[in-house]
Amino acid sequence: MSAFAGFGIWAQRNRWIWSAIGVLILWLVLSVVTNRFSLSSLSGVILSASFLTVVGIGQMFVVTTGRGNIDLSVASVITLSAFVALLTIKGQDANLAIGVLAAILLGLAVGALNSLLVVGLGIPAIIATLATGYVLATATLLSNKAIPGFAVSPALKELATGRISGVPIMAIIAILGVAATAFVLRYTVFGQLLSAVGQNRAAARLAGIRNGRVIASAFIISSVLASLDGLLLGAYIGGAFLEMGQPYLLQSIAAVVLGGTLIFGGSATALGTLFASILLVLIVTTMQIIGLPPGAQDIVQGVVVIFVLALAGRQAQARRAFVEIADGDDDATADAEASAATATRSEGATNQRFLLPIW
Repeated sequence: MSAFAGFGIWAQRNRWIWSAIGVLILWLVLSVVTNRFSLSSLSGVILSASFLTVVGIGQMFVVTTGRGNIDLSVASVITLSAFVALLTIKGQDANLAIGVLAAILLGLAVGALNSLLVVGLGIPAIIATLATGYVLATATLLSNKAIPGFAVSPALKELATGRISGVPIMAIIAILGVAATAFVLRYTVFGQLLSAVGQNRAAARLAGIRNGRVIASAFIISSVLASLDGLLLGAYIGGAFLEMGQPYLLQSIAAVVLGGTLIFGGSATALGTLFASILLVLIVTTMQIIGLPPGAQDIVQGVVVIFVLALAGRQAQARRAFVEIADGDDDATADAEASAATATRSEGATNQRFLLPIW
């Protein structure tokens, strides 16, 4: 086996490598073109990508449940959480615990609502979460009228913008979150259940897995992480504004799929989501350096998402065709074995008939 073929087989099991290669190539190109894109500049990119990674990890759990599930309410959750933080913390460290608890409760409530709509009522996830997003947008408008000011807790500000030995604290949080998620996916029962439900719900149900609980857990995790991300993002920008979470809607989906998580569920990679988040921020940075207007940047990001989804769809179709062929071969083999067994039994019966004693 050649080295290239061996790498291809390894890359199929470690799909995160492609987004990592993309980060390396684009970073080198920007360094050569601008003559000023260094490791310090990359740390700034990683800081921005950390916020996308947090919400992307939550989106990844939902996507892994399969059947095209995605959470379109994350953008509204991020925005509303930032406003709730302003209302509860009021710029004082003494109220920080209350603000964090409020963010978690907000995420739990939204996740429970999405779970009720998707699992309980059987509404498609895209429609259900989109409707939830509209409800949250209305709540955000009401919160916008009630905020007393834009004061941010100093401790929360330090957490969102501070650095340790030059490394952003937010990046450390994101990396720890990715490591914890990778552990959950690979070594815990929940991770195995999540993959089983995403691969084949019927088989999972026959195996005794409660699909509804697994899917509901994924939506709750997504909403809680989006809410905590909004809390930190608000501290990073120094307040909150309407539609502040909107850029994370498409980007969170793109980070998940571009990172190697299968869009039709069953297999996820947290490390790939991290690298894909960095890659997407690098793409935005490249467009800003080129001088593309915001509208053109949105078009490019949309094209990237469509391309990635189309590629993922083709891979899923190829994989499904392979499984159907394999199942067909197994059925044919089973039929042949059954026919052979029947023939053997018939022959044995004939031989027994001729060997019966005549007295």
